[in-house]
Amino acid sequence: MLLRLPTSVSEAQECIAEGAVPIGGATLVWATWQRDGFPEQAMSLRQVPEAGVVERERLGAAVVLNRIDDRVPDALRLAAASVGTGAVRRTATVGGNLVGSTLRCLLPAALVLDARATVLDPDRIYETDLAEVVAKRHPLLSVCWREPVASGYLKLSGEAGGPPPLVVAAAVHADGAGEHRLRVAVRDGYDVIDESTAADTDPDRVLESLSGTAVGTLGPDARDAVRRQVTDVLARAAGR
Repeated sequence: MLLRLPTSVSEAQECIAEGAVPIGGATLVWATWQRDGFPEQAMSLRQVPEAGVVERERLGAAVVLNRIDDRVPDALRLAAASVGTGAVRRTATVGGNLVGSTLRCLLPAALVLDARATVLDPDRIYETDLAEVVAKRHPLLSVCWREPVASGYLKLSGEAGGPPPLVVAAAVHADGAGEHRLRVAVRDGYDVIDESTAADTDPDRVLESLSGTAVGTLGPDARDAVRRQVTDVLARAAGR
Protein backbone atom coordinates (compact mmCIF):
# COMPACT_ATOMS: atom_id res chain seq x y z
CA MET A 1 0.00 0.00 0.00
CA LEU A 2 1.28 3.46 -0.94
CA LEU A 3 0.58 6.13 1.69
CA ARG A 4 0.31 9.57 0.13
CA LEU A 5 0.83 12.74 2.19
CA PRO A 6 -0.46 15.76 0.24
CA THR A 7 0.56 19.18 1.53
CA SER A 8 -2.24 21.20 -0.06
CA VAL A 9 -5.91 20.88 -0.90
CA SER A 10 -5.16 20.66 -4.61
CA GLU A 11 -2.71 17.80 -4.02
CA ALA A 12 -5.31 16.03 -1.89
CA GLN A 13 -7.83 16.35 -4.71
CA GLU A 14 -5.32 14.79 -7.10
CA CYS A 15 -4.89 11.88 -4.68
CA ILE A 16 -8.66 11.35 -4.53
CA ALA A 17 -8.93 11.49 -8.31
CA GLU A 18 -6.27 8.78 -8.52
CA GLY A 19 -8.15 6.49 -6.13
CA ALA A 20 -6.39 7.13 -2.80
CA VAL A 21 -8.51 6.17 0.23
CA PRO A 22 -8.59 8.60 3.20
CA ILE A 23 -6.95 6.90 6.18
CA GLY A 24 -7.70 9.22 9.11
CA GLY A 25 -5.68 8.10 12.11
CA ALA A 26 -5.88 4.43 10.98
CA THR A 27 -7.10 3.36 14.43
CA LEU A 28 -10.15 1.67 12.91
CA VAL A 29 -9.45 0.94 9.25
CA TRP A 30 -6.20 -0.91 9.82
CA ALA A 31 -7.83 -3.99 11.32
CA THR A 32 -10.42 -4.00 8.53
CA TRP A 33 -7.71 -3.80 5.89
CA GLN A 34 -5.77 -6.61 7.56
CA ARG A 35 -8.88 -8.74 7.30
CA ASP A 36 -10.19 -7.68 3.89
CA GLY A 37 -7.07 -6.52 2.08
CA PHE A 38 -5.22 -3.23 1.75
CA PRO A 39 -6.05 -0.62 -0.89
CA GLU A 40 -3.38 0.23 -3.46
CA GLN A 41 -3.23 3.83 -2.20
CA ALA A 42 -4.18 5.58 1.04
CA MET A 43 -4.07 9.27 1.88
CA SER A 44 -3.51 11.19 5.11
CA LEU A 45 -4.43 14.88 5.33
CA ARG A 46 -2.17 15.56 8.31
CA GLN A 47 0.12 17.84 6.26
CA VAL A 48 -2.72 19.85 4.68
CA PRO A 49 -2.99 23.13 6.67
CA GLU A 50 -6.78 23.44 6.31
CA ALA A 51 -7.20 19.96 7.79
CA GLY A 52 -5.17 20.82 10.90
CA VAL A 53 -6.97 23.90 12.22
CA VAL A 54 -8.28 24.08 15.79
CA GLU A 55 -10.42 27.20 16.20
CA ARG A 56 -13.46 28.29 18.17
CA GLU A 57 -15.74 27.71 15.19
CA ARG A 58 -13.76 25.29 12.99
CA LEU A 59 -11.96 21.99 13.42
CA GLY A 60 -9.85 20.24 10.79
CA ALA A 61 -10.45 16.62 9.84
CA ALA A 62 -6.81 15.62 10.49
CA VAL A 63 -6.74 17.00 14.04
CA VAL A 64 -6.01 14.21 16.52
CA LEU A 65 -8.47 14.05 19.39
CA ASN A 66 -6.00 14.89 22.16
CA ARG A 67 -5.41 18.31 20.53
CA ILE A 68 -9.04 19.33 21.01
CA ASP A 69 -9.09 21.74 23.93
CA ASP A 70 -11.04 24.72 25.27
CA ARG A 71 -10.66 26.58 22.00
CA VAL A 72 -13.74 24.64 20.88
CA PRO A 73 -17.15 24.45 22.61
CA ASP A 74 -17.55 22.18 25.63
CA ALA A 75 -19.63 19.60 23.74
CA LEU A 76 -16.83 18.84 21.27
CA ARG A 77 -14.05 19.06 23.85
CA LEU A 78 -15.78 16.61 26.19
CA ALA A 79 -16.71 14.29 23.34
CA ALA A 80 -13.10 14.07 22.18
CA ALA A 81 -11.88 13.46 25.72
CA SER A 82 -14.30 10.53 26.10
CA VAL A 83 -12.97 8.53 23.16
CA GLY A 84 -10.91 5.45 23.95
CA THR A 85 -7.64 5.65 25.81
CA GLY A 86 -4.95 8.30 25.78
CA ALA A 87 -3.05 6.28 23.20
CA VAL A 88 -6.12 6.18 20.95
CA ARG A 89 -6.72 9.93 21.31
CA ARG A 90 -3.13 10.65 20.28
CA THR A 91 -3.78 8.89 16.95
CA ALA A 92 -7.52 9.03 16.16
CA THR A 93 -8.66 12.01 14.11
CA VAL A 94 -11.79 14.10 13.80
CA GLY A 95 -12.43 12.87 10.26
CA GLY A 96 -11.83 9.25 11.18
CA ASN A 97 -14.26 9.45 14.07
CA LEU A 98 -17.03 11.21 12.14
CA VAL A 99 -16.72 9.37 8.83
CA GLY A 100 -14.69 6.20 9.35
CA SER A 101 -16.19 5.01 12.64
CA THR A 102 -19.47 3.24 13.33
CA LEU A 103 -19.46 4.71 16.86
CA ARG A 104 -19.01 8.37 15.84
CA CYS A 105 -18.62 9.68 19.40
CA LEU A 106 -18.15 13.22 18.04
CA LEU A 107 -21.29 13.17 15.91
CA PRO A 108 -23.87 14.06 18.63
CA ALA A 109 -21.70 17.00 19.71
CA ALA A 110 -21.29 18.21 16.14
CA LEU A 111 -25.03 17.91 15.49
CA VAL A 112 -26.07 20.04 18.48
CA LEU A 113 -23.58 22.70 17.35
CA ASP A 114 -25.40 22.77 13.99
CA ALA A 115 -22.10 21.87 12.35
CA ARG A 116 -21.49 21.90 8.62
CA ALA A 117 -18.85 19.86 6.81
CA THR A 118 -16.38 20.98 4.17
CA VAL A 119 -15.64 18.03 1.91
CA LEU A 120 -13.28 17.27 -0.93
CA ASP A 121 -14.17 16.13 -4.41
CA PRO A 122 -11.58 15.70 -7.16
CA ASP A 123 -12.82 18.86 -8.87
CA ARG A 124 -14.30 21.00 -6.10
CA ILE A 125 -14.53 21.80 -2.39
CA TYR A 126 -17.99 22.31 -0.99
CA GLU A 127 -19.97 22.57 2.22
CA THR A 128 -22.73 20.15 3.14
CA ASP A 129 -24.53 18.78 6.19
CA LEU A 130 -23.21 16.01 8.39
CA ALA A 131 -25.96 13.59 7.41
CA GLU A 132 -24.71 13.54 3.82
CA VAL A 133 -21.09 13.10 4.92
CA VAL A 134 -21.93 10.18 7.20
CA ALA A 135 -24.18 8.50 4.64
CA LYS A 136 -21.87 8.89 1.65
CA ARG A 137 -18.52 8.84 3.51
CA HIS A 138 -17.16 11.89 1.74
CA PRO A 139 -13.49 12.83 2.29
CA LEU A 140 -13.77 15.40 5.08
CA LEU A 141 -11.58 18.52 5.18
CA SER A 142 -13.06 20.30 8.21
CA VAL A 143 -16.20 21.03 10.19
CA CYS A 144 -17.50 24.45 11.24
CA TRP A 145 -20.38 25.50 13.47
CA ARG A 146 -22.21 28.34 15.16
CA GLU A 147 -20.83 29.41 18.53
CA PRO A 148 -23.38 28.26 21.16
CA VAL A 149 -24.43 30.10 24.28
CA ALA A 150 -23.67 26.90 26.21
CA SER A 151 -23.15 23.25 25.37
CA GLY A 152 -22.39 19.94 27.05
CA TYR A 153 -21.78 16.25 26.48
CA LEU A 154 -22.48 13.18 28.57
CA LYS A 155 -21.35 9.61 27.89
CA LEU A 156 -22.56 6.90 30.24
CA SER A 157 -20.28 4.04 31.20
CA GLY A 158 -20.59 0.89 29.11
CA GLU A 159 -19.69 -2.75 29.44
CA ALA A 160 -16.63 -4.13 27.66
CA GLY A 161 -17.78 -5.97 24.57
CA GLY A 162 -21.32 -4.66 25.01
CA PRO A 163 -23.29 -2.12 22.98
CA PRO A 164 -21.93 1.42 22.59
CA PRO A 165 -22.53 3.51 25.72
CA LEU A 166 -25.33 6.05 25.62
CA VAL A 167 -24.29 9.56 24.59
CA VAL A 168 -26.26 12.78 25.11
CA ALA A 169 -25.15 16.17 23.76
CA ALA A 170 -27.01 19.46 24.11
CA ALA A 171 -26.45 23.08 23.12
CA VAL A 172 -28.32 26.36 23.43
CA HIS A 173 -28.10 28.77 20.50
CA ALA A 174 -29.22 32.37 20.14
CA ASP A 175 -30.98 33.31 16.92
CA GLY A 176 -30.99 36.70 15.24
CA ALA A 177 -34.14 37.80 17.07
CA GLY A 178 -32.62 37.24 20.50
CA GLU A 179 -34.53 34.02 21.12
CA HIS A 180 -32.79 30.87 22.34
CA ARG A 181 -33.18 27.38 20.94
CA LEU A 182 -32.03 24.07 22.41
CA ARG A 183 -30.65 21.22 20.31
CA VAL A 184 -30.29 17.70 21.71
CA ALA A 185 -28.64 14.68 20.09
CA VAL A 186 -28.61 11.16 21.52
CA ARG A 187 -26.62 8.14 20.44
CA ASP A 188 -28.58 5.10 21.58
CA GLY A 189 -26.82 1.96 20.39
CA TYR A 190 -25.56 2.80 16.91
CA ASP A 191 -28.47 5.12 16.15
CA VAL A 192 -28.28 8.89 16.58
CA ILE A 193 -31.34 11.12 16.91
CA ASP A 194 -31.22 14.91 16.72
CA GLU A 195 -34.05 17.17 17.89
CA SER A 196 -34.57 20.82 18.80
CA THR A 197 -37.07 22.98 20.65
CA ALA A 198 -37.40 26.49 22.03
CA ALA A 199 -35.16 27.00 25.05
CA ASP A 200 -36.70 28.02 28.36
CA THR A 201 -35.41 28.71 31.85
CA ASP A 202 -37.71 25.94 33.09
CA PRO A 203 -36.21 22.58 32.07
CA ASP A 204 -39.50 20.78 32.74
CA ARG A 205 -41.21 22.79 29.99
CA VAL A 206 -38.36 22.08 27.59
CA LEU A 207 -38.40 18.37 28.38
CA GLU A 208 -42.16 18.27 27.95
CA SER A 209 -41.71 19.75 24.48
CA LEU A 210 -38.99 17.22 23.66
CA SER A 211 -41.23 14.37 24.78
CA GLY A 212 -43.27 14.89 21.62
CA THR A 213 -40.22 14.19 19.46
CA ALA A 214 -38.07 11.08 18.96
CA VAL A 215 -36.53 11.83 22.37
CA GLY A 216 -39.83 10.73 23.92
CA THR A 217 -39.42 7.24 22.45
CA LEU A 218 -36.17 6.59 24.32
CA GLY A 219 -35.99 4.21 27.25
CA PRO A 220 -36.14 5.46 30.86
CA ASP A 221 -32.36 5.48 31.40
CA ALA A 222 -31.81 7.48 28.23
CA ARG A 223 -34.57 9.95 29.10
CA ASP A 224 -33.03 10.42 32.55
CA ALA A 225 -29.66 11.19 30.94
CA VAL A 226 -31.35 13.69 28.61
CA ARG A 227 -33.00 15.34 31.59
CA ARG A 228 -29.69 15.71 33.41
CA GLN A 229 -27.88 17.11 30.40
CA VAL A 230 -30.65 19.49 29.35
CA THR A 231 -31.02 20.82 32.90
CA ASP A 232 -27.29 21.45 33.15
CA VAL A 233 -26.93 23.20 29.78
CA LEU A 234 -30.02 25.37 30.32
CA ALA A 235 -28.69 26.45 33.74
CA ARG A 236 -25.32 27.43 32.27
CA ALA A 237 -26.96 29.26 29.38
CA ALA A 238 -29.12 31.26 31.81
CA GLY A 239 -25.99 32.40 33.64
CA ARG A 240 -24.48 33.99 30.54
